[in-house]
Amino acid sequence: MAIEVKICGVTTPESAAAVSKAGARLIGLNFYPKSPRALTPEQAARIASAIAPGVVRVGLFVDPEDSQIESVLKAVPLDMLQLHGEETPERVAALKARFELPVMKVLKIARKEDLAQVTAYSGAADRFLFDARPPKDRKDALPGGNAVAFDWRILAGQRFAKPWMLAGGLKPENLRQAVEISGARAVDTASGVESAPGVKDPERIRAFMAAAQAL
Repeated sequence: MAIEVKICGVTTPESAAAVSKAGARLIGLNFYPKSPRALTPEQAARIASAIAPGVVRVGLFVDPEDSQIESVLKAVPLDMLQLHGEETPERVAALKARFELPVMKVLKIARKEDLAQVTAYSGAADRFLFDARPPKDRKDALPGGNAVAFDWRILAGQRFAKPWMLAGGLKPENLRQAVEISGARAVDTASGVESAPGVKDPERIRAFMAAAQAL
């Protein structure tokens, strides 16, 4: 089975086209205002038009109000919501019901005990994304996209009721090791294919996809 790839934080139509052409299965559009990859609904609409048919368009939100998601969906035909904040299981279920879209809940991992979150969210989320906890010593740390990995051994041998993706510091140079240790069958990267925060590098996109396809 091939490794499924999501490339997150695409900020231009050109990058979206490059990601689509390279073979990513999912593309993430970031609507968290404090992120260097943040988009307005109007910007995201232009980017979405460059995404190839069949590629899943994922909207990334952090503790969103219903009104924020509504304004985005008026402009952008999203296929999935990604919740990257402190949303409770009840909030996840409510947003899924309200917008009738599948939801991927991001769970922040630093130690094995953090996997207990999976049980709480399994009834609400359609899939999970395991990401590293933001570094406490970095004032500029974001909820995700910090180019920080967690100990992939935490996931080794684990089985979950819902599909999941691995994120956190993944790049072409460490993807094979990450997948072999964690057992991930789906992966997500943002900073790992950039030349600067929010600037996707076509060469690194191709390198990441080649590394995934070689597994």
